[in-house]
Amino acid sequence: PGGLIGVGTTIDPILCKGDRLVGQVMGAKTNLPEVYLEFEVAYYLVRRLLGVRSTKKSDTKVSELLAGEVLLLNIGSTSCGGKIIAVKSKAKLAKISLLQPICCEMGEKIAISRRINKTWRLIGWAQIMR
Repeated sequence: PGGLIGVGTTIDPILCKGDRLVGQVMGAKTNLPEVYLEFEVAYYLVRRLLGVRSTKKSDTKVSELLAGEVLLLNIGSTSCGGKIIAVKSKAKLAKISLLQPICCEMGEKIAISRRINKTWRLIGWAQIMR
């Protein structure tokens, strides 16, 4: 929800400078969501890349997710890399291993980006299942 989270707390100000706490979750130990290193998501991919101009329609078409592919996931205000472990294309389910631990809720929606021509492009969204 933003703001100056370091102000009015006993956190050392050096930890709060330069947006170092962006994406971090703070709360009482008993009230925080679980921390995950991998989870399963139900995903939806857009048909075409957004904001890309091309003469061929095949260049802007978004292909299915592949096992072993590295993606950028935006979970809340956190950006985190993730590697696809397994994909069930017909059911639109994917199991993703995260590159860093993430504190999030089941059912939370996340944005999925793929590296295309040296830039990260939004290719879809997902909902955390388990």
